[in-house]
Amino acid sequence: MGYRADVATRLHDVRPGELTLRSGEIFVVDGPDRGNRLALNPLTVRVGTGESCHLRLSDPTVSRLHFQLSPRGDGLRLTDVGSTNGTLVEGVRVRDADLLSGATVRIGATVLRIESGREPLCVEVSRNERFGSLLGAGVEMRRLYTVLERAAPTQATVLIQGETGTGKELVARELHLHSRRSSGPFVAVDCGAIAPNVIESELFGHTRGAFSGAVSDRRGLLEEAHGGTLFLDEVGELPLNLQAKLLRVLETREVRRVGANSARAVDIRLVAATNRMLAQSVNEGSFREDLYYRLAVVEVQLPPLRFRREDLPLLAEHFYRRLSDGDHPIPSELVAALMTRSWPGNVRELRNFIERCVTLGITTSAPASSRDRLSSREGAPASSSEGAAPSGERLDATLPLNLSLPLKEARDEAMERLEHLYSQSVLRRSEGNVTRAAELAGVSRRFMQRLIARLGLREAVSDGASDDDDADADEG
Repeated sequence: MGYRADVATRLHDVRPGELTLRSGEIFVVDGPDRGNRLALNPLTVRVGTGESCHLRLSDPTVSRLHFQLSPRGDGLRLTDVGSTNGTLVEGVRVRDADLLSGATVRIGATVLRIESGREPLCVEVSRNERFGSLLGAGVEMRRLYTVLERAAPTQATVLIQGETGTGKELVARELHLHSRRSSGPFVAVDCGAIAPNVIESELFGHTRGAFSGAVSDRRGLLEEAHGGTLFLDEVGELPLNLQAKLLRVLETREVRRVGANSARAVDIRLVAATNRMLAQSVNEGSFREDLYYRLAVVEVQLPPLRFRREDLPLLAEHFYRRLSDGDHPIPSELVAALMTRSWPGNVRELRNFIERCVTLGITTSAPASSRDRLSSREGAPASSSEGAAPSGERLDATLPLNLSLPLKEARDEAMERLEHLYSQSVLRRSEGNVTRAAELAGVSRRFMQRLIARLGLREAVSDGASDDDDADADEG
């Protein structure tokens, strides 16, 4: 569904430090709450039956957190947050949609109408093109910087939500570094990586004899973060019983170790993050609603890379210069190729892709001979002339894949090609010296010897290095 240029939350002139959006209202036109209305604001608006909703309904067929409306530079976006009965826009069930002015939205037995207003809403946006290590000059990122710049110096609890790879931990670290607690500890905890039977002890600590194996008193990570910031990554993975204990810590600022009779005061600032939609977890009953309210004092939604494509060249240039250890700008043809990809892995995928290009000397085009060697399924040993690629040779930015194979075989085949190409590259750069090649690759000399032997690249090894390598191999 498109969003016309003359309707709500349209992007007008963007003056320095200011973004102008159109106002709007939500009207309840049918259902138990008929006649209710809510004026939209520049922030995300939640609709449902829960206490945290801006438009709170009494319809029992509406979920506690049913959907949210988020103003964007080019319109108003509706997102269903995992409701039980779904969200229908003009009769079509949607999970994510851009709305037209006057659109009707049905949730359960309630019908809403979204109308645009004539009065503009002026929203402050940061004048900066970065916030610490965060980089991006687009409107989406500058709106994010505005929130972070205001929240960082405070003690407010922050909930960071976003897809995998959008930089949630980086945001948490920058909030800490820009706070009054920057001289204190920053303790990061991945709640999804700790076994359920030990996570309580890890977070809250324990006393001697509290359980089998507890041979001494131990401080938990909450106490370790005293005077600083505790970052709970993937907070949605916390078991329900620990959610209640965490809520109590946030309310009382006291921690009771496992097996202890008394509590200890802690001075922490909590920053939490998740790549799942916590509102959906609340609806499913796997996450406490009261804890969600307590975490979302300041709620930050990181935009995926596909929503900030204007920042792609800037990010690519940044990663390329940092990873190439040089002052050469990123090739323009590589930037053009990057703009054609969807980047489901977001900034992390972009960074890893550019690191691979820098490591393997890849741009976007390759001589036919290079492509032929890469597409050979057998991975035949290259001759000495093939192993020493001509100066300036360019290879494809992606390895060709045989998609007709089963997944495991296709993956193994792609990995073999990557190893072959990478080994040729480091041997070429080290002029056939195996010890130097191993250093460039970050592996042991013995590992590099075995890799060369398995891939049939002995001819790419210099004569002087070959004798030494054979002798070393005999010792093993």
